[in-house]
Amino acid sequence: MSIHVNSLSKHFYKQKAVDGISFEAKPGRILGFLGPNGAGKSTTMRMLTSYLKPSSGTASICGFDVETQSIELRKVMGYLPENTPLYTDMYVQEFLLFVANTYQLKDAKQRVKDTIEKVGLAAEQHKKIAMLSKGYKQRVGLAQAIIHDPKVLILDEPTSGLDPNQLVEIRELIKQLGKNKTVIISTHIMQEVEALCEEVIIIDKGRIVANSPIIELKKEHQLTSLEDIFRKLTS
Repeated sequence: MSIHVNSLSKHFYKQKAVDGISFEAKPGRILGFLGPNGAGKSTTMRMLTSYLKPSSGTASICGFDVETQSIELRKVMGYLPENTPLYTDMYVQEFLLFVANTYQLKDAKQRVKDTIEKVGLAAEQHKKIAMLSKGYKQRVGLAQAIIHDPKVLILDEPTSGLDPNQLVEIRELIKQLGKNKTVIISTHIMQEVEALCEEVIIIDKGRIVANSPIIELKKEHQLTSLEDIFRKLTS
């Protein structure tokens, strides 16, 4: 099991941002992690990636505990946060080489070249990140998340800012990555979830209100639209 979460909670003073959630995610399947704004999605992702300490409960990725083994965990995990932090005064190729060297990759230059091709940054690689459009900055963020070939990918709004053509390309890339990796993707675009994911978790007010394959959710609620199911469970 790549990701195992057991009774995970995060409290900010008296507010329960995440309230005792449990779930698992397996390799070879893309899991959609959905919820309205303020539901606890990003807080959960930050705990899974060791950027935020849980108030209680446990979580592990590829057997590494998110609290006590964060260095080992980051070697097997790639993370694209909602607002991708980038060194905007660096050039694209320079930044990705810096990331590759941070992971101490032996074939760093070749890995940078391959990753640039994979995410469609070849024409922009010699530009400063500050000069890029939002969509291309998002591609740089995705590139840094996958450059070390992680076993697990956690992607928070990965297609934010992409135009329709870029959207198709990045969705296809995520599909390919999901064939042999564990991928969790958070997005508000329901069509994207249906295009990419077989299973979904819906979280509302810090608690999981659905956790099953999309096809089973539709049968259970007798609805054909994931958007309608989402509104029913979170309104």
